[in-house]
Amino acid sequence: MAQKKIALACSVCASRNYTIAANPNRTERLEVKKFCKFCGEHTLHRETR
Repeated sequence: MAQKKIALACSVCASRNYTIAANPNRTERLEVKKFCKFCGEHTLHRETR
């Protein structure tokens, strides 16, 4: 059985820069500060569905 993947999108420019394996036990959307290569700085990335 393959794991479901979700994308993390930059909250500033809305580009989807990262993909992660989904955790089925988590109920809230993931929010992580990561580097955006388009903005050139660390920004908040949110889980997209």
